[in-house]
Parts: sequence; C-alpha cells; structure tokens
Amino acid sequence: MPEGAKQLVGRHKRLAFMDTAGTGASYTRMTGFTSLSEGKEATEYSRQYVDEATERTDVVGYATSIDYEFDRYTNDPVCEKLSTIADDELVGTDAQVDIVSVDIFTEDSQGRALARKRTYSVIPDTTGDGTDALIYSGSFSAASEITKGYCTTEDDWKTCTFTEGNIPEE
Repeated sequence: MPEGAKQLVGRHKRLAFMDTAGTGASYTRMTGFTSLSEGKEATEYSRQYVDEATERTDVVGYATSIDYEFDRYTNDPVCEKLSTIADDELVGTDAQVDIVSVDIFTEDSQGRALARKRTYSVIPDTTGDGTDALIYSGSFSAASEITKGYCTTEDDWKTCTFTEGNIPEE
C-alpha cells in the first residue's frame, strides 16, 4: 500500500485496559467482551436568534457511558473485579474502575500508542443471560474527566502502562 494511503481501522485496534489492582501502575487488557460500545450522550444548548432563520446548537457537555457484555472466565482479573462489583452489589467508590482506551493503530516505532484514561462507575444490569456461558452486562458511566496520554507495553498488549501527556518527540 502506498505511504500515506488511508486504511480502514479495525475495531480490534482500539483496546481497553482496566486497573484491576487499583494502584495505577499497570492496566490489564479487557478480554472476553462481546460488546464494549461507547455512547457520548452529548448535552446540547440550542437557541434561535431573532435576526437569523436557522437555530444554532452547541455541545456544552457529555454524559459518556460504555455498554458492556462479557463472558465470565475464571482466573481473569478483569472478570473477577467486575463480577465482584455486580455479585456483591458494591456501591460508591467501591464500584468504580479506571479504564484506559488505547488506539494501537497509532503505535510508533518506540511502542507508544495514544490513550485516554478515565474513572468509570460500574452500573451492572444483568447476570446469567444465555445458556452457553455465564454472561454479565451493564454499563460504565463516566465518573471523571478524560486524562490524555499514551501507553506502552512489554508483553504484546496483554498489559500496559499509562503515562499522562504527549508522546515525547523522538
């Protein structure tokens, strides 16, 4: 393919990682998810001025959430964390997780990829849907602002480390 030609980005090139230990030191890849779609839920401010024929609209906020569904696996720290929140009906900050979204299609020659980190409240919905696997579903609702940065990995994106700020110039 010619250099600079546009390429379609596959969904598998945006990975999600969770801080399952709560330390901020390392993030574990969220695997086994059959759905992980983000809704921005933009808040609009619309008005029409008397001297204009067209209404104007501005985005003034967001209520971002991510709908999720995953197959429950044993010995998986992400599954363990989320199923504990749902099964034990945890509330408040006990039901919050830090998630990093990494665009690995932006990975540079040093192995750094653009990322965004945010704290989410886990809002469980259903458990046990389906007959083939134990399935959990719900949503992650934004509980903080986005922190922009980049991630690196030493194990082929099974885990990653998040660094706030721009990727340093080479």
